[in-house]
Amino acid sequence: MTTIEQSPAPFALHVPDADLEPEPLDPAQIVSGDPVVTGRVLGESADGTQVRGLWQITPGVVTDTEADELFVVVSGRATIEVEGGPVLEVGPGDACVLRAGDRTTWTVHETLRKAYHVTLPRA
Repeated sequence: MTTIEQSPAPFALHVPDADLEPEPLDPAQIVSGDPVVTGRVLGESADGTQVRGLWQITPGVVTDTEADELFVVVSGRATIEVEGGPVLEVGPGDACVLRAGDRTTWTVHETLRKAYHVTLPRA
């Protein structure tokens, strides 16, 4: 099993107020609106296959191809339509699991912030 590299020291941060950096969206992913994405990586495995972090998106509609991911919504609301699968309604306190390769459409109703853990394929 791949392990997450240890940070120099244990830390805690208040997720709702944590500073995030811009993460530009590919314009081809935007279906409607003018969504803006920001994020912050909190830890990553040496081989890059395990990533923990925070991610935020403002209202709009976007498409994505997912990785294996577990996330918990801190604030905001969205509807996630999984192509050929369920429609997921997520909001504060909800945990969500997505599968690698799933095509999704995210309709973000209120700016959504989540804490996540993603498993990526080995390069």
